[in-house]
Amino acid sequence: MDRRTFLAGAAMLLAAPLAAEGQVPGKVPRVGYVFARVSSADQRLWDAARQGLRELGYVEGQNITLEVRWAEGRTERLPELVAELVRFKVDVLVVATTPAALAAKDATRTIPIVFVAVGDPVGTGVVASLARPGGNLTGLSFSNREVSAKRLELLKESFPGISRVAALTNPGNPIHAVFWQETHIAAQTLGLRLQAVKVRGPEDFDEAFRAAVRGRVDALLAFDDALTVGYRARLVALAAKYRLPTMYGLREFPNAGGLLSYGADLLDQYRRTATYVDRILKGARPADLPVEQPTKFELVINLKTAKALGLKIPQSLLLRADQVIE
Repeated sequence: MDRRTFLAGAAMLLAAPLAAEGQVPGKVPRVGYVFARVSSADQRLWDAARQGLRELGYVEGQNITLEVRWAEGRTERLPELVAELVRFKVDVLVVATTPAALAAKDATRTIPIVFVAVGDPVGTGVVASLARPGGNLTGLSFSNREVSAKRLELLKESFPGISRVAALTNPGNPIHAVFWQETHIAAQTLGLRLQAVKVRGPEDFDEAFRAAVRGRVDALLAFDDALTVGYRARLVALAAKYRLPTMYGLREFPNAGGLLSYGADLLDQYRRTATYVDRILKGARPADLPVEQPTKFELVINLKTAKALGLKIPQSLLLRADQVIE
């Protein structure tokens, strides 16, 4: 065994008891996770959540037990998945996306809940306030009301000639009503006409794009959603097929061939759920833990996709991008 391996092992052994501090002696806490996303496409989010726990000294199977459930992009499955973990009497429940947070809030008033990837926790009724959430929920907000407007502004800046934009929205996601409101206000300010195209499942994608084309839109804005992210390869392929410049909320889309994205670092958010889990297992109450908001948003541009679509991205925007994929 080399010195580095020895030190890493020693650090793990020392950290494990510290992580368990404040817990009932001999009791291994059980933490449940409910992801709205598609498991085959988003295992990295689960990996990030577990990495965060490991960094705090938790070792799965030794001083913590983890249960994970995936809704596979189907929001209607979330209540049953949450209910299953509530019946297991998990010590903490971690839920991802606004629909999952609302399902968990309806399911239990006693089990501590940590949410992540929730767009507007106050506006959607997940918590009473960001500073003092109240009740049994707290966690990490993924965006704010201004982000949707900013995405539309960046889309207009990228392609000044556009006049009509389609917004891809999921009626089953409550945060999309907030996104639509803010985007609609921004569209009026920018002199753009906004058209809603709705999807509830992957079977709706083709018709949504056909509706956008029938509406003679010049570009498309995809609202953040577990469904669209889980099937991002298909969404990106349709945008290319119909040659629609599309703005997304997550860097996963440009990484998969999408044109533009503007949003927070999602992997970091999932990793940071461990901080909340740790504090709650050590005795903190969710009601007293402020909701964390993202402070940095990243602009990612896929220049290769722009060239394939015959589009020219302004140099001023390329210089401001956090990443340009060539």
